[in-house]
Amino acid sequence: MTVALSIIVPVFNEAAHIADALGALRPARASDVEVIVVDGGSADGTVELAASADRVLRSAKGRAAQMNAGAAVARGGTLLFLHVDSRLPSNGVALVVEATRQHVWGRFDVTIDGRSPLLRIVAAAMNARSRWSGIATGDQAMFVRRRVFEEVGGFPSQPLMEDIELSARLRRVERPRCLRDRVVTSGRRWDRDGVLRTIALMWTLRLRYRLGASPDDLARVYR
Repeated sequence: MTVALSIIVPVFNEAAHIADALGALRPARASDVEVIVVDGGSADGTVELAASADRVLRSAKGRAAQMNAGAAVARGGTLLFLHVDSRLPSNGVALVVEATRQHVWGRFDVTIDGRSPLLRIVAAAMNARSRWSGIATGDQAMFVRRRVFEEVGGFPSQPLMEDIELSARLRRVERPRCLRDRVVTSGRRWDRDGVLRTIALMWTLRLRYRLGASPDDLARVYR
């Protein structure tokens, strides 16, 4: 039996966050929606805590591999890829269903929930850059019609920048529908590593990727 939307959540050692993530999605599951959690080899009980999802899978570690695994078993005509520490707006499902009636893919604007007031500026810059470039990031809860996702080959098999590469593939089909409604995503990495340091790291990685650096090399730097 098909459903309107499959929400795919890749996880790895997220025992501290998975219950809250699934709880936040509970209202959406009352509609024509399924939630698929894809674990990349957690050793902290994440899989057991994810049991309330419609389906829990195990796959090779890596967001690209995990999201592709979820997409392969999804029953939805539209796929939405959601980070475990991101929260959709209350009407997020309805917005995605409406958007994909006329557009093949899209994303939300984002708010970063963290300690630094600079994160408001970071989020605004991310949203503006994405709207200008037609490139989305995983934090923005990308969504796409499943048929088109399959036609472009899904996420590339690489350990970093998989969202950038998928966006580039999808942009050749159509520019994204950029919803101004906001996903709220955790600023835990920004808080831990520092806002300015994280900005510098991410811009350096993006520049090196555009110049042809190996995603494997970039992933080692990122970690």
